[in-house]
Amino acid sequence: MDQSQAPVLEALAAHHANPPTAFTPPGHKQGRGADPRVLEVLGADVFRSDVLAVSGLDDRTSSRHILEHAQELMAEAVGAEHTFLSTCGSSLSVKAAMLSVAGPHEELLVGRDAHKSVVAGLILAGIRPVWVDPQWDPDLHLAHPPSADAFDSAFRRHPDARGALVTSPTPYGTCADLAAIADTAHRHGRPLIVDEAWGAHLPFHPELPTWAMDAGADVCVTSVHKMGSAFEQSSVFHLQGDLVDPATLKERADLLGTTSPSVLIYAALDGWRRQMVQHGRSLYDAALDLATGLRERIDALEGLHVHGREDFCRPGRAADLDPLQLVVDISALDTTGYLAGDWLRSHHQVDLHVCDHRRISAQLTHADDTTTAHALLSALTELVSVAPGLPPAGKVHVPGPARLRLEQVVLPRDAFFGPVEDVPVEEADGRIAAEMLTPYPPGIPAALPGERLNDDVIAYLRTGIDAGMVVPDAAAPRLKTVRVAVES
Repeated sequence: MDQSQAPVLEALAAHHANPPTAFTPPGHKQGRGADPRVLEVLGADVFRSDVLAVSGLDDRTSSRHILEHAQELMAEAVGAEHTFLSTCGSSLSVKAAMLSVAGPHEELLVGRDAHKSVVAGLILAGIRPVWVDPQWDPDLHLAHPPSADAFDSAFRRHPDARGALVTSPTPYGTCADLAAIADTAHRHGRPLIVDEAWGAHLPFHPELPTWAMDAGADVCVTSVHKMGSAFEQSSVFHLQGDLVDPATLKERADLLGTTSPSVLIYAALDGWRRQMVQHGRSLYDAALDLATGLRERIDALEGLHVHGREDFCRPGRAADLDPLQLVVDISALDTTGYLAGDWLRSHHQVDLHVCDHRRISAQLTHADDTTTAHALLSALTELVSVAPGLPPAGKVHVPGPARLRLEQVVLPRDAFFGPVEDVPVEEADGRIAAEMLTPYPPGIPAALPGERLNDDVIAYLRTGIDAGMVVPDAAAPRLKTVRVAVES
């Protein structure tokens, strides 16, 4: 196929050249009805390109197959058999993937370090999770993706499980041994879904970790807005092999997705694919060189340590590391990542990725250059100098893995939709959670519906909130109360 084509963008350009008189949504009619104050901030071109996908960009019967052509080009670009573009984010895409593999009350093996969108899929579908424990680093208090052996053991204990889902890379850039996990799933005759939200760039440079399709995964979900040149909510999911029916996957996505997809998002996805095919290798040559230099210079600052493969990649830990995620341990500064992240934003207008009780992280992409690198390095240099004067850092109680892993005693769907009550946090120990309690970012629930709470996890969340952690999905954001299931 001609990868220099960008069918959505080309159709949009043709639409601009000969715009119809539309008596259809959107109601702003290509910006004519937009408030001038809105146009001043957003720009007229945003509204001009906000057209219907059908009876706008394409005709009523979609006979020009514009979106279909764009999806075929994307599949060829990355070596997948089928590709679907989504304007509803990977939060929807991963749910569609899950529902194409397992149904109500069927089992699905899931790494317990899954994103909250996966848990939402379990709740909506009534899928019964079989949790597979991550590989825990007790010294750094960090979870890496589960091992292939852990998935094999789970399949042997649950031979009726319909498939497996693993998250790789994690928000910290650590990667699973996807080839081994895919082999394990396939030996059991089951498909592997990879939540590769942080890995849209992986197919486009050989020095990056192996991406899911090359590793043998059946379905892969990517968030192009995270590491690519696309708008927020841009997602792509890929399929290969015969363990998941493409018609079923498309049907499940249609069930969950919007009937009013954004042509703006489609167009950006289409253009990003062409950019990566034509220039991805050189763009990531530059990004990887930039990351290498930044790692060395940040690591040389007193009190900062940039984690690398030597920290994260060894037996019992991660299999690989995305070098574009700069994860910096600041514990020697006697402050938390929460405080450091807030200070860097307020004093240097530098927004960081993940901030936790002892780390901050900066996500690099092909869009970064010496200017952004200098801004980050300058901000971190001043952080080191002012750290002794920062407010005292609250101590976060981080229990070991045995106490962090809560027992799933009720199906997530049943706990979420069943009778609930809000109890004072002091009375929540031993109760069954009926809500997700998710430090964000990275968005991995510390407790989820159907798990029995214990005092260590409650203390972790409460001390974390006091130290600056954000738990946005809690019914009571300061966690003075906890929503729990009513038990007979």
